[in-house]
Amino acid sequence: MKEVYVLAIESSSAIPLGELRPLFELDEMSFLPAEDGEGFALEAEGVRVEVRFDNEGPAEAADLNLLTGSEESQQFLQRASGFYRLSIVPGSGPQPTVPVSEALRCVRKLMEHSQGVLLDRTAHKLHDVADVVEIVELDFDIRDHVNLHAVAAIEGDTPLWVHSHGMEKFGSRDLEIFHLGEDDLLAAEMFLHELCTDMAFGQGPPSRQEVATSEGQTFMLVPSEEARINLLGVPLETFEGHESLFLSIVSPLGRHNTAELLRPYRERFVPEPEERTEALRREAQSQLPAFKARFYRKGLMEPLTFLVRALFETHPEGQTVEENLWLEVMAWEEGTVVGRLVDGAVHTTEWRKSAHVEVDEEHINALAISREGRTLDEEEMRALLIAERPM
Repeated sequence: MKEVYVLAIESSSAIPLGELRPLFELDEMSFLPAEDGEGFALEAEGVRVEVRFDNEGPAEAADLNLLTGSEESQQFLQRASGFYRLSIVPGSGPQPTVPVSEALRCVRKLMEHSQGVLLDRTAHKLHDVADVVEIVELDFDIRDHVNLHAVAAIEGDTPLWVHSHGMEKFGSRDLEIFHLGEDDLLAAEMFLHELCTDMAFGQGPPSRQEVATSEGQTFMLVPSEEARINLLGVPLETFEGHESLFLSIVSPLGRHNTAELLRPYRERFVPEPEERTEALRREAQSQLPAFKARFYRKGLMEPLTFLVRALFETHPEGQTVEENLWLEVMAWEEGTVVGRLVDGAVHTTEWRKSAHVEVDEEHINALAISREGRTLDEEEMRALLIAERPM
């Protein structure tokens, strides 16, 4: 068992086990009190979560600079008096995400009865109750479970060592990549998040084997104790505090040269030309009446999905950034579209994948329709909608 989460609460006393048992059994979890009466275990989905309570704060509370989380969460951790410690066997169960999911379900139940803040010890992250509810209820987003750190390891134009924290709770080593520049960070972040997601679901590539991305770029994952032998000019003190073993992302020849690997990810961050954005907005607004009418006429079993795009604000590192996000239309309430986000925001988790949102019709700047998972091209969609236009 490995202690993965610590739930800090205001009270110095644990919730009585007699009050907890019906809560968890109602949620189809087997509730097993510890023999010493100081904790309990839960069994569900073929995994076990062990929980114990004490009044000793986690070591991380001594240096909040190591943790990410809101200022309110950090302050709460400092004044907390009681601590639930949750342990799992990383990577156990039908897939690696299941023990983590069951531990978080347990945390949510506890937070319903005692105000608290959750510390992810593997990722050095703090979550308030709203975070935990969204993590449990919405689609899996690896950004809830890992932190990425960028450290200047050498001099020059590509000095950065970027690595993850948090994969240990999925039974995996964390990932690292070397020789990146500032302009590579967003692309590297997207690539690492995609790779971490595959690994969290037990679908990551094997070590020391050449693999290709969907764009055709090839790379290997090599244990860090082997891959770092080829690093030149990186002082050993760079790795102080990072003594755990990583998987290094290298070229098929074992070199720390990943410029070509990240090229397709850089292209995703190229801004859409303003002329294209404005043309899409005008087209969307002109087609909106027919689009809306066809949505209302959609048959119950008809394999059509209606999508709209709009701008959403995110706030990475305190800055305001606008992102175009697609949502699947679930309902139309007068002049407001009610939908579910198809993908989360790129820069932050403020807008999470599958979150329900509302958008005013006037803010819609693009439309799309898919049939059986395939997005219709412009001509196909226009042909579908033309029948809805009044004669």
